[in-house]
Amino acid sequence: MSLTLALRVAPQVPMEAEALTFDRVADLSESDIAALPLLHGNEKAAVGDFFKVSGRANGEVHLEGDLGRVKYLGAGMSRGRLVIHGNAGMHLGSAMIGGEILVKGNAGDWVGPEMLGGRIIITGNAGHMVGSAHRGGTIGMRGGEIIIHGNAGNETGNGMRNGLIAIGGNSGDFTGVNMRAGTIMALGGLGWRSGAGMVRGSIVSMQPAELLPTFSYDCDYRPVYLRLYLLYLRELGMAVEDAWIEGEYRRYSGDSVELNRGEILLLNRQKLS
Repeated sequence: MSLTLALRVAPQVPMEAEALTFDRVADLSESDIAALPLLHGNEKAAVGDFFKVSGRANGEVHLEGDLGRVKYLGAGMSRGRLVIHGNAGMHLGSAMIGGEILVKGNAGDWVGPEMLGGRIIITGNAGHMVGSAHRGGTIGMRGGEIIIHGNAGNETGNGMRNGLIAIGGNSGDFTGVNMRAGTIMALGGLGWRSGAGMVRGSIVSMQPAELLPTFSYDCDYRPVYLRLYLLYLRELGMAVEDAWIEGEYRRYSGDSVELNRGEILLLNRQKLS
């Protein structure tokens, strides 16, 4: 039987729960897990004050209930699988190193900030600052994958250095702002000022977008790596159309206020096969 933590008392204020990660609970008994510390607002608490703990970790941990006010779930996680049956709060998978987090619901702001590895999958929507640097920092996610089946908010991939962010719906304003490398794919549309200050990396969208004047048109082509990414996302359950896999993309270089070595690829909808 897998380890299950079922929410029995809903937090009244935001709660910080760095203890709720596979690494911390994998080898502990039910009583030891219940004794792990939480911070409920400005008051100290324990896991057992809010969750019913049952079973033992057998490769994965299940969290049940609406955890929209619970922050730092899976923070620093390096192995195993964390499955959240409901919504998740801010800072999900912060500085994550490995393993997988699956959210069967929506997630708050700051999904995977400064993430190093592993994979986060969100079946619903995510908030602002997905895969970004913390405020005051300059380095966002440096590896791993963030897969969002719904929409994402503003500043997705702020300061991103490596890895993949895939969004099944729309991405908000300033997608890829200050991006240094990596790939952001929005199967829907992009918000305003996408790629502002980007140095390298790729931003991809299947919808037309209004780009900054510091991006210039290069050519139309069919990038091989994009085909592989789209096939991979289809395997993960995203709704990827054949026309996108076989399609031609318009390449824009930017941001010219930086090195002008980044790219934004927009599906050429006039030449859909």
